[in-house]
Order: sequence, then structure tokens, then C-alpha cells
Amino acid sequence: MRRFYILLLLSVLTITISAKGSMDFGKENSPWDSILSFGTPKYEVRAVWLTTMGGLDWPHSYSQSVRSMEKQQEELKNILDRLKKANINTVIIQTRIRGTVIYPSRYEPWDGCLSGFPGKSPGYDALAFAINECHKRGMEVHAWIVTMPVGKWNQLGCRMLRRHFPGLIRRIGTEGYMNPEDPRTGNYLAEICGEITRNYDIDGIDLDYIRYPETWNIRVNRDQARDYITSIVRKIHDAVKTEKPWVKMSCSPIGKFNDLSRYQSNGWNAYTKVCQDAQNWLHEGLMDELFPMMYFRDNQFFPFAIDWEEQSDKKIIAPGFGIYFLDSREGNWNLGDVTREMFQTRYFKMGQAFFRSKFLTDNTQNIYNFTAKEFDRYPALVPPMTWGEIVPADTTYNIYASTSYPIDTNDARNLIAIRLPKSEMEIYRKELQNSNYRIIPMDRYGRELQNSDNTVKETFLSTPLLDCDGNQLQLPPKKSIIDADALIVKTLQGQILASRPYQGKAIDVSDIANGIYTLYSLNSRGITHRLGTFIIKRNPF
Repeated sequence: MRRFYILLLLSVLTITISAKGSMDFGKENSPWDSILSFGTPKYEVRAVWLTTMGGLDWPHSYSQSVRSMEKQQEELKNILDRLKKANINTVIIQTRIRGTVIYPSRYEPWDGCLSGFPGKSPGYDALAFAINECHKRGMEVHAWIVTMPVGKWNQLGCRMLRRHFPGLIRRIGTEGYMNPEDPRTGNYLAEICGEITRNYDIDGIDLDYIRYPETWNIRVNRDQARDYITSIVRKIHDAVKTEKPWVKMSCSPIGKFNDLSRYQSNGWNAYTKVCQDAQNWLHEGLMDELFPMMYFRDNQFFPFAIDWEEQSDKKIIAPGFGIYFLDSREGNWNLGDVTREMFQTRYFKMGQAFFRSKFLTDNTQNIYNFTAKEFDRYPALVPPMTWGEIVPADTTYNIYASTSYPIDTNDARNLIAIRLPKSEMEIYRKELQNSNYRIIPMDRYGRELQNSDNTVKETFLSTPLLDCDGNQLQLPPKKSIIDADALIVKTLQGQILASRPYQGKAIDVSDIANGIYTLYSLNSRGITHRLGTFIIKRNPF
């Protein structure tokens, strides 16, 4: 009965959002404050799938020269900047596409999405580049591995696999598929995932299409068929965890695990239809995380999402939202269809995963604005892995800042930077030295080391931060020696984000994302003076 009332509340929220386009969650003493007290979680997966096949999400141009390579790289950086501003913390980038890859592999050729020519290098390692750029922004990056499909029968990836493994690839129509019943399939996929884990600082391996193709004529009984798929998963798991136990194993199963007692899957489910035993993989420890492809609405979404959560074995569940249906060319969804699903998954302490990146960053039907400015106003950490083997791993740093003392590190509103490497952490510490802050190291399993000797103790000194309410930044009194007529806002890394006239007692910073920044004066001769540091932390809903 409790869950019925929760779903009823979510329906009311959806109607309100659909009618207004957004909700004024930031208003003080809003009636939504108590209802949505679950709205600022410290731990939550916020993911996107970034599709490289055919350049659907990226890249939209080919790398065929130094200049075009830089253009391609700049495009990815711009995408990641927008995702960062929306507080996305996990990027699932398509790494193995159809028997082809986006990195130099000893097993498979380059995909043509990067250079325009299948088998030809774009002149750089796209996977290494993506990992580096994601980590700079405090985001995890997971290698999305398409497993069974290997593309058109006579295209490069399929053709090479047919030559190297006679009899392994089965043809269905014009497409080739790895045979899940052949032990060579699991061995080979384990080698590819082991190669990626060994050679790259990846945070996760996400298996896509780790199942029977829906058009496959399954001749063995369903239990045996599920054992074949599970055997492949186990081989990949062992290859990855042997290399780096902290790398998350995940998959993107069919959105409905199986029929429920009151709701039918209409013949399209993971367990029975395509023999994908994903819930049991959680129980067995073969998976740390699931991103179910829940591209449905209403009663085809909510009961099945709750089922995933109830069977999670306390692992991470981040249902995938079909936001591509917000595009009129793809479907007939409205914004409320998605936001209601977002509210429900947050209430039940699940994560979020958007399919695909382009529809989020394009702000289709205002989904980006809702996510960045209302739903995910504050950063969130990926939930820690508290299960399985724990071995020493690298450390990153989370930074908390507040005008109050002591700092509540359980309050996500005080979290201003996440997963910083030591060099970046030192930049923040220098800027915050006269402020109330705390820096806490975090290991690769996502566990904050509160009692570590590396924890930077919080301080509360006499020189305050510049006063900022999230929209208006109060200016310090203008000294007579400063002849500047302009102000510039920089990131702590020195990137100029905005400029304003130097006049009045305050400036508008409502167009700048949550974060920590420095303010400088600028005169006509190009001379700057540092005026102070400020934090933008807008009120939660």
C-alpha cells in the first residue's frame, strides 16, 4: 500500500511538471521541500550511454589530419563539459562496436566511426583520450562492450572473426553473431575485456547484448541456454577482476527481468526470452552493477523497476531511461514520462542512466535543463563497492566546503568537487586555504577514508569566501588603487568562464554552474587583480 501512495505522488509530480515545464524547487519553505527530502543524495549513479557507432552521439566528424583530429577531440570535450554541468558522474562509452573497437587492439580492427575508414587509425587512442578527459572532470568511464553482434556478414569485423574462428559466427539475415554455445565465445570476449582492463585506467566494463539474439533458434532447454550465457559472463568477470578488482562489472539487460505476479512482460524479458540471468549474476557476485534498458512507461516501467531494486542484493541498479522517445522522430513521450521515472528511482535509492547522451545534451523537451538545474543540482558520488575482494588501489579526493562549522560531509550540498587527483586537489586546497573546507581521500572502490592520515582537516579561519547566494555574487568594496572596469570569473584551473562590468555591489552569476571559482578585476591594460574565491551552491528542491 505504501508503494501505491508513492507512485500516486509521483503521478502528481509528473502532472505538475508537465503543466509548468519545471517546478520552482528553489523557493524557500516550498511545500515540496518536505515531500522531496530525498532529493539531494550524496551517493547516486548518474550515467549516460555515449554511442560511437555511426557517430550517433560522437564523433560527428572524422579524424584524418592533425586539425580534424583536434576538432574531433574538442567535440568530445564539449560533450563532457555539458555532462559535467549536469552532474553526470558515469559515462558509458561504446568501445567495442561490431567486432571493431575505438582503441589499438591486438584482437580487433579500428571501427570506421573515428577515421571514416574501417580498420584505419584516427591518429590517436580514442579510449585513452576519453578516459583522461572523464577523469579530469571527476567522472567514471565504463567501456561499453557489444558482445554477440559482430555486424554485417561481409563487413570488416565480422569477416575477420569468421576467418580467425571458423564456424564460430552464425548468420541471421544479413548479420553475424557470436555463438553463445561455443566456448570460444567466452574465451575471446574475456581476452578483449582483459586487454582493456590491463591497458587502461577504466572504471568499469559494461556488457551489452550479453544474451541470445531474439531471433536465435534456441534448441537447448532454457536452463542450459542460461548456463551458456552465465559461463561467458563468468569468464569475463574472472579476466577483469584478476587484473583490477576495483573495476566494476556491469551489463545492460533487457528492461524487464521476467513476468511479475500482477504485470506481464508481454513476451519481452531477460530471463525467459533471451536467457539473461542478470539478477542471479548479482547474487553470485559476477556483477557489481546493472543498467537495465527500461525504455518503457507507466506500468511497463514502475513495477519492473521495483523488482530490479528488490532483487539487487545491495548492488548498484541504475535503470536506463529511453529519453530518445522525447524526440518526435523517435516516439511520442513527453517530459513528464521521464521525470516521473527519475523521481521514483531516486526514492528507491536507485541510480539513473540516460539513453542516449545526445538527447540529454541537446536538451530535448527541456530534459537537460530539468536534470542540470532542478533534479541534479548537486554532485553525487558513485555508491561504494562494499562487497567482494578489497585490495589497495589509487586514491582520489573529494572536497567539501561550507560557511558553517563543522562541515556536514553527509550533506551533498557541501560537496563541491569529486574524484580529484592529488595535483588537482592541491589547487583547490590553495584556493580554499582561508575558508571552511574538508578534503577526504577516496579509494577506487568509492569508499571515503574518513580516518585516513591523508584526510585534510577542516579549517575555519578569519578570511571568508565572497558571499554568493547561487544567483548574486556580492562584490568586495572597490579599492581606489584598482582602476579596473571589468570582472572575470575563472575556474580554479584558470579557465575564463564569464566577464561582467565592474559596477554596483553585486553581479549576476545565475548562468554559471555549481562549483568553486575565483574572481578577478581586469583593467584596460590587461592587468588583473585577484579579488577572492566564491562557491556557487544553489538551494536544493
